[in-house]
Amino acid sequence: MSASKVEGIGEAGREGLPEGWAWATVGDILVAPVVNGRSVRTEAGGFPVLRLTALRSDNVDLSERKEGEWTADEAAPYLVRADDFLICRGSGSLDLVGRGALVPEAPDPVAFPDTMIRVRVPAEHISPRFLTRLWASPLVREQIECAARTTAGIYKVSQPAVREVKIPLPPTAEQHRIAAALDTRMGQLDTIEVKLSAALNHLDALQNSTMAAAATGLLDPEAVPAAAPTTAAADLDDGSLPDLADGWIWSRLADIAEVVGGVTKDSKRQSDEALPEVPYLRVANAQRAHLNLSQVAKIRVPVKTLSKLRLKSGDLLLTEGGDRDKLGRGWIWENQIKECIHQNHLFRARIQDDTTHPKLLAWYTNSAARGWFESHAKQSVNLASISMSKVRNLPVPIPPQAKQIEAVAAGEQSLGRLKVLVELTQQALTNTAMLRRALLAEAFSGRLVPQDPADEPAEELLKRIRVEREIAEAERKTAPKATRARGQATASPPPAKADDTILANGEQTALPLEFNS
Repeated sequence: MSASKVEGIGEAGREGLPEGWAWATVGDILVAPVVNGRSVRTEAGGFPVLRLTALRSDNVDLSERKEGEWTADEAAPYLVRADDFLICRGSGSLDLVGRGALVPEAPDPVAFPDTMIRVRVPAEHISPRFLTRLWASPLVREQIECAARTTAGIYKVSQPAVREVKIPLPPTAEQHRIAAALDTRMGQLDTIEVKLSAALNHLDALQNSTMAAAATGLLDPEAVPAAAPTTAAADLDDGSLPDLADGWIWSRLADIAEVVGGVTKDSKRQSDEALPEVPYLRVANAQRAHLNLSQVAKIRVPVKTLSKLRLKSGDLLLTEGGDRDKLGRGWIWENQIKECIHQNHLFRARIQDDTTHPKLLAWYTNSAARGWFESHAKQSVNLASISMSKVRNLPVPIPPQAKQIEAVAAGEQSLGRLKVLVELTQQALTNTAMLRRALLAEAFSGRLVPQDPADEPAEELLKRIRVEREIAEAERKTAPKATRARGQATASPPPAKADDTILANGEQTALPLEFNS
């Protein structure tokens, strides 16, 4: 396709592109056909096939593979080789569908599944690294997301949609210069992001230890840590509890707070307009040491239920179920929303008689108590949970009355400083993402590396590719029938097993049924 025929992106024709560049479609730059993978059942000892999780941010992780129920001959048309570009064909996440990755090296024999599309560029004309970087750019992502279609919650992208993606094409030599420049700069950003992510992990650990120290009185530089006895609880092993500052004691949550469950949603009542409709908090709202109130659902409940469960300032919300390491997380209610209650998968602890400060209790449950929650949880197939009776027996540190305000002030000061560092680090990570987008925009508008007038113009390159494609197509048409069938990789796939599914969150551990393109 000539530059003047490409519409819908940027200026018509070559306008907006450097001299020697041209607009093209992915189909324009290919000689070999675009190929869908094949659906295959899992079979121990079978032929190796890649998992969808093999598609990383830019390269294919060749170790992410399984064994499929097919022979080497059946797998032959779907073997991958170095510089093949593999595209995610379907996902429960719009962000993941159409993502592409490059096979970095000549692999041991391994095939690609029906959840992928293979694009094999003529490497003498098109730089595979250039295509990989271009595919990650907003220019391509916008087109992929517009072309994606959904079926039963799964986003899919087809062969025709891939072939019709419009791209700015520089001369071959400039493609290599751009790819090399991007590899260098992106590598530098990768290093920065690794260090920033490590810093965030370190800060998270510091926040955890600081909350634990504040909740046990040990932020005081003059505090003397010591083991303190606990009251016995029937059929309950507290394990190893942290030391407390001198004068602090252990108590049970039920001895210092009223602990209650929340409301169970009754679908029949939700259509009764006579009942008051009020906001209610769910597990998603109760995060580690903070509340996320960006999305708060509503529920209709009887007035009696509202009166019983209405949240008050100082109430501590704790998760009852979910992932095992997230049990007991939550934070303090501060009357952010009027007439708010909570669901049955959250516990509410309301401290009595000012026995301790809500922040000291919340810091403890979100830090040092995490191991206690995990060890006393009950695990079902997918979720863990902890009973109210066990939560009521949670050992909690109690400060001397005169030390409460001092301990809270010390915790707020230290955690406040750490919060600033976390926000600065997160902003730095955001800046690196912005730099990536800016680099890609510069690269694919011709401003990252200089042009060389001696380079063969892209229009001439496209003409040669078109001639080679026509010759290859003619050869495929005249090839013997059996050979042509293998070359076109159109074997009819067997049905996949029930566990071969793409999950709704975009993750996948096995192969799904073949998609129709």
